[in-house]
This record gives sequence, C-alpha cells and structure tokens, in this order.
Amino acid sequence: MKPGLSLRVSQHLSLTPQLQQSIQLLQLSTLELAQEVEQMLVDNPFLELDGDEPGATADATDAIAAGARESSVSDDYASEKEVEKAQAASESIAEPSTSETPDSLNWEADGLDGQDGEWGGEASSEWDASSSGAGSSTRNRDGDDEADAIDLACEHESLTDFLHRQALSLHLGAEDMAALRFLIESLSDDGYLEESLQELAQSLAGDDLEEREELEQRFAIALKLLQSLEPVGVGARDLAECLQLQLRDLIHTAEDEGTTEARMNQLLLARSICAQPMDLLARRDLRKLASLCGAREEQLREAMALIARLEPRPGRRFVDLERHIVVPDVIVRPVRSSLGRVDFAVQLNPDVMPKLRVHDVYANVLRRHKSSEGHAALQQRLQEARWFIKNIQQRFDTIQRVSEAIVERQKNFFVHGELAMRPLVLRDIADALGLHESTISRVTTAKYMATPQGTFELKYFFGSGLGTETGGSASSTAVRALIKQFVDAEDAKKPLSDAKLADMLKEQGIECARRTVAKYREQLKIPTTTLRKAL
Repeated sequence: MKPGLSLRVSQHLSLTPQLQQSIQLLQLSTLELAQEVEQMLVDNPFLELDGDEPGATADATDAIAAGARESSVSDDYASEKEVEKAQAASESIAEPSTSETPDSLNWEADGLDGQDGEWGGEASSEWDASSSGAGSSTRNRDGDDEADAIDLACEHESLTDFLHRQALSLHLGAEDMAALRFLIESLSDDGYLEESLQELAQSLAGDDLEEREELEQRFAIALKLLQSLEPVGVGARDLAECLQLQLRDLIHTAEDEGTTEARMNQLLLARSICAQPMDLLARRDLRKLASLCGAREEQLREAMALIARLEPRPGRRFVDLERHIVVPDVIVRPVRSSLGRVDFAVQLNPDVMPKLRVHDVYANVLRRHKSSEGHAALQQRLQEARWFIKNIQQRFDTIQRVSEAIVERQKNFFVHGELAMRPLVLRDIADALGLHESTISRVTTAKYMATPQGTFELKYFFGSGLGTETGGSASSTAVRALIKQFVDAEDAKKPLSDAKLADMLKEQGIECARRTVAKYREQLKIPTTTLRKAL
C-alpha cells in the first residue's frame, strides 16, 4: 500500500470546559449544588459570597499586589501558596453582613468580554444567599418564636441518644457498659441489630479466639439489657423477634394488672403465631397456622389483628426528620387575574440560590498588575469564576423555563389534583423550549416543585398516555390515582381484583389491561387482593 496525502472534511461536537461545567451543574441536586459552590469558594480566591463586603483598604491592596508579584505559578493554575495568600487577604478585609432577599434577579451581566470590573459590585447577579443552605428552609421572617421544620428536627432526640440516656441508669461496670454502648451504636435506624454477635465480636477481637468468645458472652448479656429498654422491641435481630419482644412485654403487663383469661390466651396465641415462619403470617394462611398453633380460625383472626397493631419498626419515631425534608427549587402560587381567573405564578426558591460575585479587590489589583509574574494563570482563575457564576445563572434560568412550561401544560392538576393530570413526555417540553430531551431530563431530575397540591419532583409531571374510548389519551398518573381511589373505596371483606379494576377503568372510558393495572398497583404499593382482605 503506497503512502499518500488526503483531505477530509468532518463535523464533530467539542465540549469546552465551560459547557462541561454547565452540563454538570444542571444535573446536580440542591444539596450537591451547595457542596459544589462551597468547594469552588475554597478553590478559587476570585469568587466570594455577595454578602461579604470587601472594604478595600490600601494595606490589603498592597498585600495582594505583593502576593501577585512574588507568586510562581504554572501556566494553568496559581500555586497553593498564592491561593493561601489571597484567601488570607480576603479574610482580613472581608466582614460578613446579612443581605436581604432581593425582589428581582439581575441576569443581564455578561461578564465574558474580558472586562474585570463587570462581575463585581453592581453588575454581579443578585442571587440570594444561604449559599451553603441546600438544606435550609424558609425562615420565619416576621421574628416570631414559631420554629420551622428544621429547627424541630435539630431538637429531635435520636434513638441512640435515647438509649444511651437510659443506659446511664443501669449502673453497670465499665466493661458491661462499653459492650452495651457498642450494641446501641450498632443498631439500624429502625432499631434492629442487623449484625450477629459473632460478627460484632470478630470485628473487635480479630483472630484472637479467646477474646472473641469473651466478647460474645458480654454482648449476649448486653443484648438482654438492650432489649429491656424502651422502645419495646429495640435490639431485635429480625421482625419475628421484634414482635415477640413486644408481646412478651404485653404479657408481663397483663400479668401484673390481672387481665382476663381470654385476653391472656389471645396474647399467648399471638406469641405462638410469631414463633412460626413469618411467611405464613404474611400470606394469612389460617389453615396452616391453625394446625401449627392448635387454635380455631376465629381465634387466629383475633390474634393476628392484635399483631397488626404492634410496631414493626421500633426506631420509627426517632428517625431524623431533617434528612427527609425536601427543599423545593421552584414555588408555584395561585394568583387571581383582573378577570377573576385563577392563574399560577412560578418563581425560583430564593433559599436555594447562591448569591455569588467576583471579588472586586482581587480583580482590580490583577488588572493593574498585568506585567507581574503569574498574571496569565491568575487571569484564568478569574475567568473560571466568571464562568461559574454565569453557569449557575443559566442553571436556574433553565429550571425556571422548564417549570413554567410544565405548569402551563398541567394547569388542571394544580386546580383539581392527580385525576386531572395530562399525558406529558420530555419531547413536548423540549420542542416547546428549543432544548434537547437530555437537557430536560437533567433539569427534572432531583429538582422539586412546591405546589398547592404538595411538593413533587419535576419528573412527577411526566407520564405516558393510555387510550380512551373517545380517541384521546389519559395520563398514567391520573390512572394510578383512579386505581387508588377505587381501592380506598372498596369493601374490605371483598377487595377488588386486578381484573375488576380493569373493568371499572373501562367503564370510565380508559382502556387498561389487567397486567397494566397490576403494574400500577405495585407502583402504588397496594397489596394483592389476598393481603387486603379483612380478617
């Protein structure tokens, strides 16, 4: 094959660093964005919160200028020493101040034309701060003493703290107390001890067999002490043991109070049921349980009703509420127009929007010392700060546009609820806004909207359509809501089968196969007919 020269023309997409950062920020959740902002504030000395006032003094300017002249940096980034000097200067001249939430957002600043001063001061975008506050909620701005959900969550006592406090009253020796504390710290959030005593002992003793056996004995004693604490059922290894611990406590209480013989027999039968394989109880296999427990089916039904009132998760009420708080990115409020019609206003949640700007003092000093060593690398860091602010702006701008398009198409949902949801796919929003479907997918992932109907992820408003007798389509979300409505209204003694639900949907003009009904029922976490049937 002879070597030769040839020309070829081709097109390909090249992702610049700025575009890559824009895509990355777009798909981040509120918490992840706050972490990214915090990291950028640490890494880039030219970026600061808009709540920090520089107060540029002559001494600070001279210190920064001297640091710029003495720096020795690579072509890409400033050295760590230079960054530390810049951060130290920033801390010496910046005094934090409380900034109020702005009434409007200024997104007009461009900042990419090479002018250093445009992104500082008045030209910086007015982003509301609590920049580290992905988990922050709207605070009480009227100054009253009413605590919000996060304040209550912070005051909420955890399960481990509650158990440690009880352990102090046991007056144990140092080694037994250490063993009990170790088991308490090993509990899951539900209050279960998921690791065996042998595994826990091995994790501490390693290959020392004698020490491992001694630890197992101490853990066995500590486990009995742990299971005697409140809440009843804590320290169980599985559901069966958890229920048996609660029934044992009820039996002891009944003995102390002198309950009736019928009540005592019911408690004993319930404990006998929990000693059997749990799948029999889950399936409500009365015939098999009757043969194993030696009781009549009527007695079994009463005992199983008693078991149903027990707590399968002893640590439920101690779960940290703060971890389950969803902070919305978008807020939708009803507004009444001049014609009396109800519309819906879409606005971004100011509590999740970081308020950032370029550090004026650093940018001005860098502009005045263009001939200093390392100027090119510092100029690149300044440009990165501008890019970051602009990409943050673009992220929230895209979220706003997508949210407005969703509200416009799902207006009936905000008025009437789930049953009025319309079919909607990503392509509908993408075509309307001139964006790609992948962009809409990134925007709607892990972003939440607070509405009069509740707080929902943006993806919630999308759903495929099912055909109707009139030739139209019904949203899968509306169909699921209709199925739930049918199940809630059913006779507990004669629950509706999937086939019956499909027939009822057909009567409403919705063509839905039985298998589709079963799939939607499972998505709604509705049990099967057998498990829904009343005892």
